[in-house]
Amino acid sequence: MERQKHILLFDSDCPMCTFQSRLLDWMDWFDCVEMVPLKDPRTAEIAPDITREDLLEAIHCITPDGEIYRGARAFRFLGLRIPLLIPVGLFLWFPGVIWIAEKVYAWISRNRHLISKVFGCKGACTILPEKRG
Repeated sequence: MERQKHILLFDSDCPMCTFQSRLLDWMDWFDCVEMVPLKDPRTAEIAPDITREDLLEAIHCITPDGEIYRGARAFRFLGLRIPLLIPVGLFLWFPGVIWIAEKVYAWISRNRHLISKVFGCKGACTILPEKRG
C-alpha cells in the first residue's frame, strides 16, 4: 500500500529538534505529516540514499512521491501544507529569502545542541507532549 503522508525525519537526540517536531505535529491539523525519529528502524527504508551524516545535519521531508526536501526547503514545503505555517511558507518563496533561510538553518543546525542548552529546549519538550492519534 502506498503511503499518503509526508515523512519528516528528525534527530530525536537533539532536544531542539524534538521540540520542533512536536510543535509541527501539533500544528498539523490535517495530519499530513508523520514525524519519524532517525533512530526509528524505518529510516533506512524511507531514505536509503541519504547518508547518516546528512540526516543528522538537517531535517528531511520525504513526500509520498519520493521527493526530498532538506532543511529550510523542508520548512518551505511544509509551510504550504500546515495551515498555521502558510505565511512562513509563502514568505520563503520570495526571491532570495530561501538562500538566507538556508544559511540561517545551517548555522542553527551546527549549533543546535548549544542552542538547546541555552534555551532549555529539553524542559520545553515536557511542556509540549506528543500528540496522540
